[in-house]
Amino acid sequence: MAEAREWIFSPQRIIVRFNIFRTPPSTHMPRPHVIVNLAMSADGKLSTRERRQVKISGKEDFSRVDALKAGCDAIMVGIGTVTADDPSLTVKSKDLIASRRARGLEDHPVRVVVDCQARIPLDASMFRKGSGTKVIACCEDADPRRCRALSGVAHVIAVGKGSVDIVAVLSQLYDMGIRRIMVEGGGTLIGSFFERNLVDEYITFIGNMIIGGKEAPTPSDGRGFIREDTFPSLTLFAVERMDHGVLLHWMVKKNESG
Repeated sequence: MAEAREWIFSPQRIIVRFNIFRTPPSTHMPRPHVIVNLAMSADGKLSTRERRQVKISGKEDFSRVDALKAGCDAIMVGIGTVTADDPSLTVKSKDLIASRRARGLEDHPVRVVVDCQARIPLDASMFRKGSGTKVIACCEDADPRRCRALSGVAHVIAVGKGSVDIVAVLSQLYDMGIRRIMVEGGGTLIGSFFERNLVDEYITFIGNMIIGGKEAPTPSDGRGFIREDTFPSLTLFAVERMDHGVLLHWMVKKNESG
């Protein structure tokens, strides 16, 4: 691996980029390039213990996320995020939408919700706002009536029993032409991606507040890791002062099974 540093100074911003030349990750089956993107407090919380949506970043980061979203083929969240925030998962900037159209793409990336029991409401914002393909990834043992109802507004992928088989979902998304996907949360979904060594880039905005609470969600919830030799390892790619916080961009080192 070769590395160089680029420092950019301005009155309000310091950016450090580490130019890293890395071999693309090898996988046992084709899958999209996975980018985890999130905002957390200075103490590593995504929201309050009540799972209430909190404004952590500002206009600069909102614009960055919108551009990242517009540059991806798909965006994925878990059902917990839909239940708590009811996001539309759409591109907001008219210029970015126009750019996608100019490239022959739909206005918005494919929107994917991981929802084991197919609980997502049929009137969720992602179904009502914005054109484009929607995908619901549920478990094989989900209520068949719910799956049939959802099949009228989305493409339903049923894989795994008890929990959604994320690897199989990514494989099917790849078959649909998706090569680059942004995963926004929540912590349980992101944790499952790290557990399976499926993350390629990890981008996090760190805000200037403390939320606290042992039950408040973190970027990687779930079972977690016990042994140090199993901890996902990161390489710092860029650091940028943004809004009232800092943006960290990490590349995930791949082990032999990743």
